[in-house]
Amino acid sequence: MSHLSTAFQSDIPQPVIRRALLSVSDKGGLVDLARALDRHGIELVSTGGTAAALRAAGLAVRDVADLTGFPEMMDGRLKTLHPRVHGGLLAVRGDPAHEAAMAAHGIAPIDLLVVNLYPFASTVAAGKPFGECIEMIDIGGPAMIRAAAKNHASVAVVVDPADYGELIAELDRLAGATSLAFRRTLARQAYGATAAYDAAIAGWLAQQEGVRTPRRITVSGQLRQTLRYGENPHQWAALYATGASGPGVATARQVQGKELSYNNIADTDAALELIAELCSESASFVLASGKASFALASGKDSNVLASGKTSFVLASGKTAVAIIKHANPCGAGIGASPLEAYRKALRTDPVSAFGGIVALSQPLDGATAREIVKVFTEVIVAPDADAEARAVLASKPNLRLLLTSGLPASDADGLVIRAVGGGFLAQSRDSGSIDGRELTVVTKRAPTSLELADLRFAFKVAKHVRSNAIVFARDGATVGIGAGQMSRIDSTRIAAIKGKDAASAAGLDAPLTKGSVVASDAFFPFADGLIIAAEAGATAIIQPGGSLKDSEVIAAADERGLAMVFTGLRHFRH
Repeated sequence: MSHLSTAFQSDIPQPVIRRALLSVSDKGGLVDLARALDRHGIELVSTGGTAAALRAAGLAVRDVADLTGFPEMMDGRLKTLHPRVHGGLLAVRGDPAHEAAMAAHGIAPIDLLVVNLYPFASTVAAGKPFGECIEMIDIGGPAMIRAAAKNHASVAVVVDPADYGELIAELDRLAGATSLAFRRTLARQAYGATAAYDAAIAGWLAQQEGVRTPRRITVSGQLRQTLRYGENPHQWAALYATGASGPGVATARQVQGKELSYNNIADTDAALELIAELCSESASFVLASGKASFALASGKDSNVLASGKTSFVLASGKTAVAIIKHANPCGAGIGASPLEAYRKALRTDPVSAFGGIVALSQPLDGATAREIVKVFTEVIVAPDADAEARAVLASKPNLRLLLTSGLPASDADGLVIRAVGGGFLAQSRDSGSIDGRELTVVTKRAPTSLELADLRFAFKVAKHVRSNAIVFARDGATVGIGAGQMSRIDSTRIAAIKGKDAASAAGLDAPLTKGSVVASDAFFPFADGLIIAAEAGATAIIQPGGSLKDSEVIAAADERGLAMVFTGLRHFRH
């Protein structure tokens, strides 16, 4: 955790802690903390399993039932919701009326509250039944935390075991007391914890009801890293983890390299998303042309389409590699080895790859690492890296190596948030895919099996390119990418130029785009972009369709002998 703030100072006497109430789900560090409290002569009051754990460690504990005069009941739902608990937390010390009420009703002050809440989020993540999740909604804990935090002028409240060490140090420094600055920081953190807890419950209940747009929505996160600055040096920034399960950039382990920057993290996230997309397992689709359906003949290596269905899946042992620069792919490839896939990806645009992010779907090996370090690279992210690869990268101490232990789910639901003046936009993550969809052949010629495989690959890459997006691909690799232009024709021109430049860099006479296929993230509004793609050497096109000029675009494709399929699925990425 970050060091607790000491920004608030006060000259008032620091109250000595006489009584502490401990009630925790996470027992980590509990006994060490309780022994430190006992060493300062602090009375320990506790509940249920917490009291049992303390007694097992040989500590004297007073049951909360003894404090309240009421037993725990209703399967533990009712144990701390009592005036002798909340009065002890809320009473203003030194206020005559409050002190008179305490004396009249036998309420003893509670000076320290140590509570962490029922594990609701982990219970939901484990897929437990609805009723079991409901029982993990803590009532008494949040009520006590809020009460203690409100009265932080006199009461200290700790909600995170990570803070136990600083609490012990504070007690030792002030002979069993705590400073106002310390208590105020703890109070702020306590309210953050209860807000996040309630947000998780509200989000889960909305999900159970199938409500996509609840009246109120709260986004919470746990500070993972304070960054040097944001997109630019004059902006502050930090990385927060949402607690969502599964691999991702926020949960990746950094093995070596400089501290990650805001832009590093954003680009690495884009790289992981693309890799996950390319490795998606469900990849079947049907080609429809008029009344007939076409797909690859199952189990055959053929350029002829046969009726039926098939699946294009990243075969076992294959690796996908993507190189990302400024949130856009500058190259992506699939190969029999990480090295082959990386070389394919790099060939697309070796100039833009300088200072980029490299993501792999398979563990990084030594041979691939040696190839990657030939080009200045900011970050490498992979599920793992072998000893040889780590030794190679050690010679580049500034290069960041992130290990994720897996890939994020390409079809996972999630919330995408973008700030706007006075509020924010929220939408579901783009988990749409052509896998499992019917693709319509709109030209006289249907794509061959090889073209179809490349069309699928290109369209998946185009989904991760800033719109307007154009992607040329051939043999499981990108060979030209046009991104983020105001017109689609400009994106097509840029992608074609990239193919020529890459061929020149590789010492080839023909542009890489010759014999390629083209994917467009949205429809071609006119035939001009398709004509440029054909002139660059493309033989097949995949696009959503839906333009008022579709008939002209189809006619232009037929005139040039191109095959074209419509997906009915758009992938704008702004």
